[in-house]
Amino acid sequence: MAAKSAAPVLDWSWNHAPATSAALVAGGAYALAATGSVTGLPPTHALMVAGAGAAAQSVADLVQHRPAGHIVARCAAWLTAGGWTAAALADHTPLTWGMTGWWAAGTVAGMTLARGLVRAEETARTERHQRKLQKWANKQAGEWHERLERLFRLEGHQVDGVRPWKGDVGYTVLVTMPSNTPELPADAVRKLAVDLRLPKGGGIQILDGETYGQTLIRVTAVDVLAQQIDLPDSPGDTTVTSVYDGIPLGLKPDAEEARISIVDDCVLVVGQVGSGKTNLLNAANAGLLRTDNTVVMHIDVTGAGISLPWLHTWATEGTAGVPVIDWTADTVEEAHILCDTVIAGIAARKTGHQDRLTEDDKLTVTHDLPEVVVAIDEIAELTPALLRKLDTIVNTGRAVRVRVLICGLRATQDVITAAMKKQSRGRVGMRVSDPEELSHLFPTGGGRINPKSAPYKGCGFYSSPDADDVVCDPTAFKAYRITPKQIRALSLTYAERRPKLEDVFLDTEPGEYYASRWGRILPRLYKPGQLAPTTARYTSGDVLYPPINQLTGIPITTAADPEDDNAPAPRTVAAATQESVRLGPRVGSDLLSTILSAARTAPVQTPAATSGGGDDATVIRADFGRVIQQAGTPDDRPSPVPQLLAEAHQHIVAAGGRMWSSDLAAAHGLDPRAFGTELNRLLRDVGVERPGVGTVRIGDESKSGYLAETLAEAIQCYRNTQ
Repeated sequence: MAAKSAAPVLDWSWNHAPATSAALVAGGAYALAATGSVTGLPPTHALMVAGAGAAAQSVADLVQHRPAGHIVARCAAWLTAGGWTAAALADHTPLTWGMTGWWAAGTVAGMTLARGLVRAEETARTERHQRKLQKWANKQAGEWHERLERLFRLEGHQVDGVRPWKGDVGYTVLVTMPSNTPELPADAVRKLAVDLRLPKGGGIQILDGETYGQTLIRVTAVDVLAQQIDLPDSPGDTTVTSVYDGIPLGLKPDAEEARISIVDDCVLVVGQVGSGKTNLLNAANAGLLRTDNTVVMHIDVTGAGISLPWLHTWATEGTAGVPVIDWTADTVEEAHILCDTVIAGIAARKTGHQDRLTEDDKLTVTHDLPEVVVAIDEIAELTPALLRKLDTIVNTGRAVRVRVLICGLRATQDVITAAMKKQSRGRVGMRVSDPEELSHLFPTGGGRINPKSAPYKGCGFYSSPDADDVVCDPTAFKAYRITPKQIRALSLTYAERRPKLEDVFLDTEPGEYYASRWGRILPRLYKPGQLAPTTARYTSGDVLYPPINQLTGIPITTAADPEDDNAPAPRTVAAATQESVRLGPRVGSDLLSTILSAARTAPVQTPAATSGGGDDATVIRADFGRVIQQAGTPDDRPSPVPQLLAEAHQHIVAAGGRMWSSDLAAAHGLDPRAFGTELNRLLRDVGVERPGVGTVRIGDESKSGYLAETLAEAIQCYRNTQ
């Protein structure tokens, strides 16, 4: 079923230009004269109407304080139109060439007069505003000259100008400092704020000017950050933008819009729980989707929460014809498929679009060659293998316009990788409780910002490269508020302008899984009866599932998997049954059973229990099921994988790929503390770390636990040491 098209709406507003209004009045006079001559309308009626119109016009002009000459001109126009109408009614000649000629001449004169009067009034209004503004600026300059002299005992300084901000929320003072005092003292901010009696939320910011000796004093007189600022985008005002314009996030304290660039650089967003980080991500989604040259993909393995509001009009309501989010990875397996496809697409663009790299070494984004933005929420929930793939995207996708928007709770190494932080020149730090977190996030200027400058929910600090590619110091801002209702309205408007990925990007091995992505995803997100007919063309075909690496549980999207030479072929599920099929088992059991059998059946001997001492002798020393020293031929040696590690991996696989520490210890029948200490020691011995400081989310709850992928990595490390 096609998407419902918006019906045309008649505009009944009186938004007419002055010349158009004059033409409408003249047309009304001609119609009145034509019909009145037929019906016998007395000429006095036309004079009465003209007189009433002139009187009303005079009153309106007096209220608006228009010049006397303009009032006379408008009244004369009314009376002229009334006089012509009365003459036409008296002689019954409105349709003659002579009267029509006079009417046409009067109409042209009236339109010209109306346009000239409005322009003259706009010029006069602008001049009055400029004079008023100049008077205010001169007064402020005098007060600031006296204030600086009084508070800091300056002599020889000069206040060069005062410029008000948009919205009357503050102003900027330009001061030329004397050569013997080039800077204001360290306590100047506090002294000036007290002297001005600024409200809470207002403040003073002192910056360097364009030349040495110039100082900019920015005064915030209104607490913009304390207000709720709704996203200004609406279905009625959603003109097409470009990703080159930057993505609007909210307003700065001076009421200017805070925008962040994502064409050349990745963006890193951090913030504690309840800081408004998810709302900010949705506002960024709105900015990206408003463009017509950006494809947006999501990774959220905690249930696709960032995607569901944007998919609602397409997936369940059926009012949008296409999904505004191009791909949503709601599981770790689907995230691997998405990342593999993007990585292959990056390589394909580099070789397939060489003809476009003539003036620049980077692709130019268009509707036919869109930028790809992968937005990730709750990055701490991703596995190490996924983080490595995201690092590859971050490091290699800039030239071909593939960028990443990363969201996490903290900007520390246990959450954000070094590559992500290094390549993310656009950074946003939402409300935090520890100033050290902002210092860690922002490489420059972070040590000078105070979290108390953005204390409200939805507030934060951001820095981004400007037009000259210079990263600005962290600046406070208040994020736009966007509601689920507004998201649904915008997703319906933006659906039809969405660009598509070009064939070059998708003509890869992993790209074969792109077409059936929604056939894999939608049955997990919605019940079959919830899906609208608009999803049928995305789910009606056969659904292709990649094979799974039997040890790591990672989908294999290429012809050969480096960790499994005997990878099975891709699995195709018929469309008639795909609703009841999930991605399949995370990890196979054949290879793991072999490992466990070897570990369990291997004899554990002491050095004294050797068999002859020849070349074929086998000497084994073990500690808690972990082989620490052995001799003999490879065929005689047992598996070097610790038995505890292998069995723990088997239990986690059976539980679905993740398991809390207490449950895993109970499955082994061991004390949780002793079990955790030994298992963690086994991981450390081969340099394997647990992601997210060992925190694992199952459902809506997070506890200390283990991932199957983490233990599989350790098993592989032990096997490689053999």
